[in-house]
Amino acid sequence: MHLTQLNHECLLHLFSFLDKDSRRSLSLTCNQLREIFMDPCLWNLLHFSSPCQLKGDNFVLGPSLRYLTICWYSSRVLQVCNIEDWLKTSFQRDICSKHESLVSRFLAHVCHTCPNLLKLTLSGCGHITDQDVISVLRSCRKLRCLHLENCVRITDRSLEGVVAHGDGLEEVTVDFCRNITQTGLQTVSDKSPGIQLSAERSAGMIPDSTPEKREPLRRTLQKVLLFS
Repeated sequence: MHLTQLNHECLLHLFSFLDKDSRRSLSLTCNQLREIFMDPCLWNLLHFSSPCQLKGDNFVLGPSLRYLTICWYSSRVLQVCNIEDWLKTSFQRDICSKHESLVSRFLAHVCHTCPNLLKLTLSGCGHITDQDVISVLRSCRKLRCLHLENCVRITDRSLEGVVAHGDGLEEVTVDFCRNITQTGLQTVSDKSPGIQLSAERSAGMIPDSTPEKREPLRRTLQKVLLFS
């Protein structure tokens, strides 16, 4: 029996064992297999190991998506993204400019096409903002788990969004997010006690500060050195 002689359900089952690239390659062989590739039921889980993969044409976003993971494993690039914006050199800003809006744009698309999302994991996404997270919380009302790890621009404002819009949330993780404070964590614990909250190292890390806030500290250190 030829592959295309199988019915739709069997072909969907076979496609489910393939990775994104293999699915796309197979879909290019004929219209029938392209139709299988485009079936939203095939795309209930998506995992990306680099924001650059978000620009690919080897996946389909749709209402069947339940689990989305975007993790960035490039430690070299992460070191650049984690630097505070006003401390970056022009070369470092140029590196960031090539990818800084990729995840935000993708999440905006998720907000419009994936209302049934249950779990979102973002790890090492140094350019996502509180507004990105809040938009997902507002649009994906069935979200149960929100995992954020090493996302340096995430602040207590995201936790405020969890309280305001995360009615269905059961689990929230904000590990190694240096701009999360103990006050923000306590707010979630007090106002949404039903949420299982994890914040490994976050509230104990040194938060970002604006140059204006750093100036008094610099002057204090100068005086200490002067009179020591």
